[in-house]
Amino acid sequence: MSSTLYPIYSGRGDLAAFLAFPFVYNQGGEWIGWVNSERKVYSVHGQYVGSLEKGPRILRKLSDGFDQPRQCPPLKPPKINVPSMAPLAPLMAELSNGVIDVLESAPELLPTLDAGEREDMD
Repeated sequence: MSSTLYPIYSGRGDLAAFLAFPFVYNQGGEWIGWVNSERKVYSVHGQYVGSLEKGPRILRKLSDGFDQPRQCPPLKPPKINVPSMAPLAPLMAELSNGVIDVLESAPELLPTLDAGEREDMD
């Protein structure tokens, strides 16, 4: 695992998560997901969440729905110590229609392991 932490921001410019490639952590240092080589982000339960985009932030097309194939999660990484300060967020581009900022609009897509698996509504 890389020891370098990269901040991930919400569209408002708030620090929302950290990336220690390939693992994504919340602000408390708990594992909430991972990023594959195609920059797709998955929850700790293997469900597709969105894509890691420039900014950096995690975006999801609403049209992606929940039909993305589930992935087998990697082994749980250890909790990390997050820095007390992070660089200011860069200016964020406007989102096009049909795209959401996951960490701003749907953070429940990235639960911790102990939060349990989210049930899809049919």
